[in-house]
Amino acid sequence: MSLQPFTQVSGQAAPLLAANVDTDVIMPKQFLKGIDRQGLDRGLFFDLRFLRDGSPDPNFVLNKPAWQGASFLVVGPNFGCGSSREHAVWGLQQMGIRALIGSSFAGIFYDNCQRNGVLLITLEEAQVQRIGQLVGQAETARVNIDLEAQHIGLADGSVIDFKIDTLRKTALLLGLDAIGSTLQRREQIKAFERQHLANNPWLC
Repeated sequence: MSLQPFTQVSGQAAPLLAANVDTDVIMPKQFLKGIDRQGLDRGLFFDLRFLRDGSPDPNFVLNKPAWQGASFLVVGPNFGCGSSREHAVWGLQQMGIRALIGSSFAGIFYDNCQRNGVLLITLEEAQVQRIGQLVGQAETARVNIDLEAQHIGLADGSVIDFKIDTLRKTALLLGLDAIGSTLQRREQIKAFERQHLANNPWLC
């Protein structure tokens, strides 16, 4: 599957710094019933975004004018814990979230983000809190993420570098999922198959 490449993206970043936000909070179970991925943006953070009468909660950050249409979330530790539902990532993707900045992420959630072209940036907790405070003000909420250079440009003019696995970085830059990344090495795979069969002709 071809994904939207991530090279350099600028946009608003919204702070969501609560710890242990699990996948049921990100995408409640009632939105897992569909036979396709459509409409999951409606379910994203549903119980936080909407009041009991179905109207948007004006106190939730993504409903506030300065952060509507945010491209990034600055999140608390252990974000994405809980069940392995990939719908949580699909919902983030459909809402236009291109990257998450946090100190730690649940392992399966991390892998699901990678498979779907959502960049996860892991920093020290003090750095995350600093960014969270900065983007918590509407006038300094804009962030630029340069994946090639591996740095985050903040509205106060400062730059924070981040690390990322080379294979993950390449896949994101090229917009490749796991199958696409594998097919980048199709010639090496074919060469291995030929050599393996030549060495073990009884497999033919």
